[in-house]
Amino acid sequence: MLPYARMTAGRAREACGVIAAAALLTVVLTWPIVTSPGRYGRTDTGDGQWSLWVVSWVAHALTTNPAGLYDANAFHPHRNALAFSEPNIGAGVIAAPVWAATKNPYAAYNWVVFVGFVVSATSAYVLARYLTGSVAGAACAAIAFAFCPFVFARFAHIQLLFVGGLPLSAWAMHRFVDAPAARPAIGLGLALAGQGLFCGYYGVAAGLFVGAGITWFAVSRGHWRRPGYWLLAGLAAAIAILVIAPFLLPLVALQRGSGFARSLEDNSRWAADWRAWLASAAWAHRWMLGLLGTWKEVLFPGFLPLGLAAAGLVLGRRSTPAGAGVVGSPRGTASRMPRDVTLFYLAIALLTFWATFGPALGLYTVFYYTLPLFSLLRAPGRFGILVTLAVAVLAARGVALVLGRGPARFRRIAAVALPALLAIELAQVPLRFPLNPTTPHPVYRLLSGLPPGPLVELPFYDQSVDYYRHARYMLNSTWHWQRLVNGYSDYIPPDFRTAAPRIATFPSAEAFATLEPMGVRYVLLHARLLPPAEVASLDERLAVHAAHLRPLYRKDLVWLYVITDWPR
Repeated sequence: MLPYARMTAGRAREACGVIAAAALLTVVLTWPIVTSPGRYGRTDTGDGQWSLWVVSWVAHALTTNPAGLYDANAFHPHRNALAFSEPNIGAGVIAAPVWAATKNPYAAYNWVVFVGFVVSATSAYVLARYLTGSVAGAACAAIAFAFCPFVFARFAHIQLLFVGGLPLSAWAMHRFVDAPAARPAIGLGLALAGQGLFCGYYGVAAGLFVGAGITWFAVSRGHWRRPGYWLLAGLAAAIAILVIAPFLLPLVALQRGSGFARSLEDNSRWAADWRAWLASAAWAHRWMLGLLGTWKEVLFPGFLPLGLAAAGLVLGRRSTPAGAGVVGSPRGTASRMPRDVTLFYLAIALLTFWATFGPALGLYTVFYYTLPLFSLLRAPGRFGILVTLAVAVLAARGVALVLGRGPARFRRIAAVALPALLAIELAQVPLRFPLNPTTPHPVYRLLSGLPPGPLVELPFYDQSVDYYRHARYMLNSTWHWQRLVNGYSDYIPPDFRTAAPRIATFPSAEAFATLEPMGVRYVLLHARLLPPAEVASLDERLAVHAAHLRPLYRKDLVWLYVITDWPR
């Protein structure tokens, strides 16, 4: 894993030390999640509830019925509902052992969060260590990237927390362009596929990054004249596509069958603005928030990472020529990155910074109309993570150059102080997440023991601005896994939009007529969510349809019925 061909005892100790340090930092900087991982969760947002559900669904499907992975239990009677949004295959794989042991959605989710931070920090360390040869520089890059404000703003979106595949893909790309051969090409393809399985956005970002890098270094190092170089690059692309294809096909089928795509207007809504590049929830940065007013993203990399990156550019103006054999140097002393590598990361930072502003500044529009799958994306600001990656790499270069110029005592002190200061600057602890119950409501425990059958939960939110409220029902379904008519995702099927206002009137002839073709068996009414006047009216209407509904549970204004007959 570290940047050497063979793993010696010293390098193995370094690898173990890096992973242990990443784990410790994750515990500290995500405090207090570790104190109650089976209860903490972002259940205060619809997206957070959806993320908890999707991780649990994938883990549940992989451990019970892998063939039915995409046949998620939402939006009944639709099949392949997992394809309606980010499928989170990678997160579900990581969560599977914890889910199998606990059946707890919060524990499974928080385990994925923990692994995600550790992998991100370790991968960024590996990349920076390979490029600079500096342990201190690599440590700074790991902290600046893995624990950046952008990532901490993504706790409600599990796929966006898992950024570790980006530095891993970058490292694999550098190994390939430094020594083009079949083995590094295969590693590059697998790294790209891995990132794609964890997050589609970052999979596209990694593909763009690697494609740009292979072209850039083909020119700077003369590889473009070698047909073998391009064949091996094609091999890497083919491996990535072949690994991802089985999981990508349902998404492609959805796009073709429904015409689902994101308009440029959608992308404009979720683009960054200048305030986003100054927004951060870290304690050291919060004073700026009051000066910004409102912002559309959280993208500020931090003062120290930017300062170190600037030092890397200024102090290294007389850097090593392109292609000189210092990349991946096994020496413990700091070595300088080749000029073409430095310029590449500077170009990546500038171009992706430009792209985050979306269609308004033009570059993103070019990507939208020319690159496959771009029409499925809607948040240009998320490409800001590539800016952070480039800043982290250039910061590692800055640390390597600074430590290479001072006396020995200064180097020893700075090698410890700089990573510590970075962690302090980026800290947001304690994180403030809701504590959730460890046991389900009795009605969900009852549902888990009933024969399988489609379930509809009410109130059935029928206005588009309220669709996110269905995510609560999806999260609750992790206790029983009955099929839900309810659903929330990036893609809302047209027939769901049409049926929702009719289902919302239940019990009524119109609602029964809508639910009958779906074969709905159970109806769960959360009367406690209604105003008292509506509860009385609801109870009267239920009495009218007593011949069609048999009560299974009626306590605390939570009522569960089984449909025994359909009105004629």
